Amino acid sequence: MLIPALEVGGTHVTAAVVDVSSGRVLKRTRIRRPLGSDGPATDIIRTLLEAAAPVAAAAGPNATLGVAIPGPFDYLGGVGRFAGVAKFESLHGVDVGASLQAGLDGMVDRIAFLNDADAFVLGEWAWGAAASHRRVAGITLGTGVGSGFLDEGRIVVDDPRVPPDGSVHLLSIDGLPLEEAISRRALLRRARLAIEELPADADVLDLAMVARAGDRRARRVFDDAFMELGTALAPWLARFEASVLVVGGAMAGSWNLIRPPLFGALRRAEPALAGLAVRRAAHPEDSALIGAAVHTRAVDQPARAAR
Repeated sequence: MLIPALEVGGTHVTAAVVDVSSGRVLKRTRIRRPLGSDGPATDIIRTLLEAAAPVAAAAGPNATLGVAIPGPFDYLGGVGRFAGVAKFESLHGVDVGASLQAGLDGMVDRIAFLNDADAFVLGEWAWGAAASHRRVAGITLGTGVGSGFLDEGRIVVDDPRVPPDGSVHLLSIDGLPLEEAISRRALLRRARLAIEELPADADVLDLAMVARAGDRRARRVFDDAFMELGTALAPWLARFEASVLVVGGAMAGSWNLIRPPLFGALRRAEPALAGLAVRRAAHPEDSALIGAAVHTRAVDQPARAAR
């Protein structure tokens, strides 16, 4: 079964046709377009349509378009709720679903929206590192921290076993928002305090190269940050009884520096997590597309709050 899917990010949109019977993204259909999240709504919608139209045509008639998009968003209504979040603000109050339907002019029967982090976890559960697991937690590490929780493939958001709205970025570390300790900007801020000679334009991958080359200061930056993350996540993973934690996002490219402090902190904070599998995403480039496509078959699943 072929499903057209979009993954909307802050700087780009990716589209492809997904074969949900095999979890395979058809590479020849992949389209990637730059996307200005600070642009006017008409420009954003036009770019989304430029990516969506070819894959909708390739998937054939009567398809549902799966769209993974960050919040705040009314996923059931298809309306942007981006006020005050410094991205996609021009889409606040815009019926994105109706705009895409009109622009696609009958090429798809309906559109199913899904939070991008939920899409990532769903894709890894269906055809990736979390396959065969019942209760799955996933995080994405990049400009921020995304998260998703699944119970037998069902997204869990409004449940005392998971953080509010299923969003770990709402947690705190030593009284500060989690993303002030764990995010691209937070990691680089730590690094610049610890390593005076770090170039001004260094990014996380540059810091990882320094750490792998034996710089103890750089290694300590990773150790401290991901021990803090593990300590913050541990009570929720134990409460949810997750059997696997899948990690994706740009920073997961530094996996050999992330996994040891993260897993160690999880076990120290909650001994019950000693058997937890902690894995890097199997399909880091495709998971959200796969998850968005899989979601089209279960659009009655719980959705993130529109706030």
